Amino acid sequence: MFKFLPLKRYKNRKVKVKFKEEIEPQEILLDNLSKRRHDETGLSEKKLEIPLSKRILQGIYFIFLILILILFGKTFQLQVVQGEDFSKLSEANRFIVHRLQSQRGVIYDKDFNQLVFNKPSFDLVCYKENLPGEETEKKRILREISAVIEKDISLLEEEIDKSDTSQILISENLDYQKLIILEARKKEFPGFEIIDNIVREYKKGPLFSHLIGYERKTGEKTGLENFYDEYLKEKPGEFHLERDAQGNLISEEILSLPEPGNSLVLWLDSQLQEKVQKELLKGIAEVGSKKGAVVVLDAKTGGVLSLVSMPTFDNNLFSQGMSIEEWKEIDDNPYSPLLNRVVSAGYLTGSTIKPLIASAVLEEEIIRPDKKIICQGKITIPNPWDPSSPTIKKDWTTHHWTDMRKAIAESCNVYFYTVGGGYENQEGLGPTRIKKYLDFFGWGEKTGVDIGGEITGFIPDKEWKKEKWGQGWWDGDTYNLSIGQGFLEITPLEVVNSFAAIANGGTLFQPQLVKEIVDKEKEIVKVFEPKVIRQNFISSANLQIVREGMRQAVTGKNSPHASAVELNSLPVAVAAKTGTAELGNDYYHNWVTVFAPYDDPEIVLTLVIENVEGDRIAALPVAKAILEWYFRNEK
Repeated sequence: MFKFLPLKRYKNRKVKVKFKEEIEPQEILLDNLSKRRHDETGLSEKKLEIPLSKRILQGIYFIFLILILILFGKTFQLQVVQGEDFSKLSEANRFIVHRLQSQRGVIYDKDFNQLVFNKPSFDLVCYKENLPGEETEKKRILREISAVIEKDISLLEEEIDKSDTSQILISENLDYQKLIILEARKKEFPGFEIIDNIVREYKKGPLFSHLIGYERKTGEKTGLENFYDEYLKEKPGEFHLERDAQGNLISEEILSLPEPGNSLVLWLDSQLQEKVQKELLKGIAEVGSKKGAVVVLDAKTGGVLSLVSMPTFDNNLFSQGMSIEEWKEIDDNPYSPLLNRVVSAGYLTGSTIKPLIASAVLEEEIIRPDKKIICQGKITIPNPWDPSSPTIKKDWTTHHWTDMRKAIAESCNVYFYTVGGGYENQEGLGPTRIKKYLDFFGWGEKTGVDIGGEITGFIPDKEWKKEKWGQGWWDGDTYNLSIGQGFLEITPLEVVNSFAAIANGGTLFQPQLVKEIVDKEKEIVKVFEPKVIRQNFISSANLQIVREGMRQAVTGKNSPHASAVELNSLPVAVAAKTGTAELGNDYYHNWVTVFAPYDDPEIVLTLVIENVEGDRIAALPVAKAILEWYFRNEK
């Protein structure tokens, strides 16, 4: 047994060493224990005590102070400076509102044949921030995406790199084969996503494009799609999600249900529209023209039964997307297929104006309808400055003695020169009264048709010529205006609308394409009643004389040079007025306007074929084919 001496006996005892430091007794024990541990484990322990310098302590103090200040500053920034913004972001992350998709209203013709549909569409979009940061992986994804959608990879990279937005449309209206491949491999393509939406599909697009217009994904709209957007547009529903900080769903709630848009029911007869376009295409091809327009109105309401402008375009290209080549083909077409010639093109009318001039002459009591004027094929206008050089205004033929009905039937220029501008002892209307009555018939103003893009026709007058050309108004200007020549520019819609007033006894309606609005169950929401612009501006008795002249143009009675006898074989009696507007270089605009049946007019048709070479009859055969079909197939 070991025997230990009491500790007090070691007190005041010290070991002398040659170092200056003294060894305390307890250190002897510690060294002994350390030695024993070294012997047992082979590990050595040495006592090292080096006090830290004052400079180091100060450095540590300042480092901790700086860290505390940084922490305080960042806390101040997050909670005070940016607290409101982060609070909003937090709320946005917590509460998420999804839109529930609905459908835009559709469009029907008068018999509820559907002309416009809603079609599912799928687009591939890229979210730049979600693309892989590693360049090799990003290249792989872009290479494989370009192969699937058949787009050059350099073009794809350029679209993504140059885009200023985080969401980039890569490919729209994916076909089913590409859609299936992309859906099956979507996990392989981070940064890319398929978005589903709805696009407009237009039945027989080129047939109805000028009146229906189109709606693009960008929101751009034309035609009825734009004019009635307030009724057609859908109201998406809202679905509310609440999540916690970890993204776990807390609650979900439907805030509002989606509501489809209402639908349009047109006055349009789609079968008539198809026939009109077919016959117009045939007619313009036969005379070597490329351009023309036809519009048909309901004589008793102003409803638009047909509206065709040629050349036309496919509005599906605008709603569902088109290639650069397809757009170039439209944009480079010299015949302007996007131009709606019925409402957006002004024309010289030629002799089409004469029934309106006759109405004004009768209303102003300038001449009795049965008074005859001799037509020798021309009138000679003396030149007060040079008697040896008179102005000669020619007629297209010699009509001999001609009263008003015969003048309308044979389209006698001399008669209308005389009553329009005055000649020898016969008073004429003069330019002021001509313009007054053309205004009454709606020429020179917009009709207000519900389609958009309508231009204002133009009727020249003294003030305009002085301002435009710095010249006075001459008698020759009045003679030209009396037969629809000179500076006149009138739309086909203005023409047909004015003749509807002649046909129905003196009521000028505002033309309308839409008859009523219906809901998804086809229940009527709103009815558009006929809108009267003006009425009774010409007496019914005077209009009857004008109608008789137009009827005589078809029957040829007492009118050997009647201009529209080709229409006398139609299933119903009709009245008509032709027009040939001189353009120079032996080219003409060829017109015809017809109302039928004569005794109780239902429809009024105006047709113009542009740039017809020579005095060929172009419009009449087309009008005849349309009207024959219409009245033989009328329900």
